[in-house]
Amino acid sequence: MPTPLPSTPKYVEVADKIEAKILQGTWDGGRMPSVRGVAGEHGVSVVTASRALQVLRDKGLIRTVQRTGCFRVPPPEAERWAVCLRLTPGPWQRATIDVSRTGFEALARRQPMHLEFDAFELTPGLTVAEAAQAAAAARADGVQGVFLLPSRASDADARAEEAFLAGCRQAGLPLILLERNIRGRGRLLPTDLAGLDDLVGAADCTRHLLSLGRKRIGMVIASPTTTHDDRVAGYLFALYEAHSARRKPTDLAEVVIRQPTELPTKEAYAAVADAVVRERLDGVVCYSDYTALGLVMELLHRGVRVPKDVAVTGFDNLPIGDLFAIGLTTYDYPAEQMAEQAVRLMRDRVKGATHPPVRVSVPGELIIRGSTGATK
Repeated sequence: MPTPLPSTPKYVEVADKIEAKILQGTWDGGRMPSVRGVAGEHGVSVVTASRALQVLRDKGLIRTVQRTGCFRVPPPEAERWAVCLRLTPGPWQRATIDVSRTGFEALARRQPMHLEFDAFELTPGLTVAEAAQAAAAARADGVQGVFLLPSRASDADARAEEAFLAGCRQAGLPLILLERNIRGRGRLLPTDLAGLDDLVGAADCTRHLLSLGRKRIGMVIASPTTTHDDRVAGYLFALYEAHSARRKPTDLAEVVIRQPTELPTKEAYAAVADAVVRERLDGVVCYSDYTALGLVMELLHRGVRVPKDVAVTGFDNLPIGDLFAIGLTTYDYPAEQMAEQAVRLMRDRVKGATHPPVRVSVPGELIIRGSTGATK
C-alpha cells in the first residue's frame, strides 16, 4: 500500500491564499487584516493565522508596524523616494521627526511606495560635486526623487542644502521642499514646496486668543525661515483685523519675541518668559509646541498662572501637548496631507514638468486645550 503524501499544513494553505490575493492587488492600500481578521476569514485559530502571516513576512511580502498592524511591502516596481528630514537637535527632535515621517509612512500604506530615510547625509562643507555624486548614485539605485525638510539651525546647514539642491539638479534628481524654504530671508523659491499654511495657522491662534478677551498678545519665533516669517504675518494680520473692526482706539499689543538660539534650551525658554512678563502679555502664540511647553513651565515657576494670567498656544500638535497636565492648545500639523501634496508635486516633476516652482499650502486645524482656558 503506497505511503500517503503528507498534507500541507493549514497555516501554509492560508498563507498561499493570502499571497495570491496580494499578487492580485487585493491590498493595494497596504493594510492587511489583523490576525483575528485572518483567523475569522479562513476559519482557523489565531495561532494558525499568526503562523500564516509569519510565512508572508519571511517571504518579504508583508511587514509589521508595532501597535499598528501588518502592511503589504510595496512591489519592486513601486515608486522609490528619499526623504531627508533635517530638524533642529534638541529634546523634542525625535518627536518632531516622527510627525513628518509618520505622514509619509501613512501615505505609503494607501499608495504603496518605497521610502528611504537614510539615503543622504548632509553635513556642513558639502560641495556641489559631492552632492551630485551622491544624487547620481541614489538615482542609479532606483531613487526617483528627494523630499527635503531644510534645517533652520544655521547658515552652515543652509549652505550645505544649497549645494545639495544644486547637486541633485546636476544629477537630474527632482527635489521637493517640505514645510519651509532654505534658511534665510528674501530667498526666491528654488523648487516646489509643500508646507503647512503657517499664515492661516498663526492667524487662527491669534483670533482664538482675541476671542477670549486677551489684549496683549505676543508671537514667539526663533529663526530666519519662511515658516516663522509667515507666522508673524498671520499674527499681525489677525491683530490688524481686530484693530479694523473696532471704531475706538485699542490697546492691542504687537510684540514679536525672538527666542535666542545661541542659548541652551532651558535658558532660551527662561529668556522668552522674561520677555512675556516684561511686556505684560496675557496671550502668546509660540512657533512650536516644545517652545510653548517650555514657556508654560517657566511662567509657572515665576508664579504666573496659565491660562488665567497668560494663555499659550503652540504649533504641530506633538503628542506631549495632549499628555501635558494642562493640555496645550495647538495648530495641528497635517502630516499625511502634506506628504500627499508633496508626492503629487514630485510626480509632476518626474514626468518632466518645466513650469516655475510652486508652493502648495496645506491647512491645519486649531486644537483647543487647557493652556488657553479650555477644559479637557
